[in-house]
Amino acid sequence: MNEGQPVRPANILHIIAINQGREPLTMDEPAAPKLSPRQFADLVDEGHAVVDTRSSAAFGSGHIPGAYNLQVSSPEFEQRVGWVVPAELPILLVADDAAAARRAQHKMAFVGLDHRVEGVLADGMAAWIDAGMAHATLPQLSVHELQGHLQNGGDIQTLDVRERDEWDEGHIEGAASMSVKVLADQLEEIGIGPEAPVAVLCEAGIRSSTACSILLRNGYRRVYNVTGGMGAWNAAHLPTVT
Repeated sequence: MNEGQPVRPANILHIIAINQGREPLTMDEPAAPKLSPRQFADLVDEGHAVVDTRSSAAFGSGHIPGAYNLQVSSPEFEQRVGWVVPAELPILLVADDAAAARRAQHKMAFVGLDHRVEGVLADGMAAWIDAGMAHATLPQLSVHELQGHLQNGGDIQTLDVRERDEWDEGHIEGAASMSVKVLADQLEEIGIGPEAPVAVLCEAGIRSSTACSILLRNGYRRVYNVTGGMGAWNAAHLPTVT
């Protein structure tokens, strides 16, 4: 019945509650406490969701295991948090610096998400690594490296997480398609098992990093983010189908 319908607005239940006066709307600049790596890790162990607001490259070079990569630089940042992070989970933020953390909370306030933020990692990933905490990496794959794997009959599979209209304009032959907005809820439908190596791409390599973080949270281990995405693929004049 809902097939073909647009994804409902992120965090819609909170938005309705705010409009009905059942939840407060933040009027002042939102602020969450700064947490030491140990305090942060304790909350992660309790089940808090980590939202890493840094770039795809920074996330790829080192992040907290299980974190979602949702870049604050995106104009859809707060919407993507609402689409991707389960509504029942409190949120912890990782940012490049204090200004980026404030920016993230300010954006999240527009859709009533700031009340779920229970802390910010003080001094960012540098402090986490210096404290000896476990961290993970996300390999980055260029479009030429991906094309090489595909041409040479490698077992790598491709997942395109753009929207359907983008997909229809041109995509890599044989790629699976699933919008990043619904990926977490529809993983079984992509037809790629958690043991398979999978290269994930979008238009520019940003949404794909978010998708990679979702796959990693769900037990996928051989995940690669395609840098530059379909924009770089097309710029390199690599083959597509429509």
